[in-house]
Amino acid sequence: MVTPSESSASQPGNYRIAHVALDEETILWRNADVEQERRVAIYDLIEENSFKPLRSAERGADGPYRLQLSVRDGRLVMDVSDTGEALLESLVIGLARFRRPIREYFAICDSYYQAIRKATPSEIETIDMARRGIHNNAAELLLERLEGKVETDFATARRLFTLICVLHIKG
Repeated sequence: MVTPSESSASQPGNYRIAHVALDEETILWRNADVEQERRVAIYDLIEENSFKPLRSAERGADGPYRLQLSVRDGRLVMDVSDTGEALLESLVIGLARFRRPIREYFAICDSYYQAIRKATPSEIETIDMARRGIHNNAAELLLERLEGKVETDFATARRLFTLICVLHIKG
């Protein structure tokens, strides 16, 4: 039986991410909760995403793509390659506008992880709603910053923001 991802992988115009990697040198430290968030975000991203790097697509690269994320000089670098690992393009996005959402997301995640261990279900739900709100706003910001560079959807931007946060953990 052919799975949906296998059947779509052989079709042209398959604008999606098939593999994602984080620059391990950028990540200085992560705890078990963060590691779990990273694993889930990558798994969910690979399972379902929409990602069309416009310059590469204009040159005929119709995916699927490999994506390497790193932070260099305060900028997010998204190296987009084909499945044969040939670099198609590097997208660079300034992260200054993301500093506050990242800081807020870390703070609310800390509260959430602490609440899971000792708070009431009602308190956990309240914190989780705030966490989702911050995450959604950051995903909208990422969609804005990718405009004209990458066509993507909200769910993909949301998962990419999670991975951007993982790259910013300093310990």
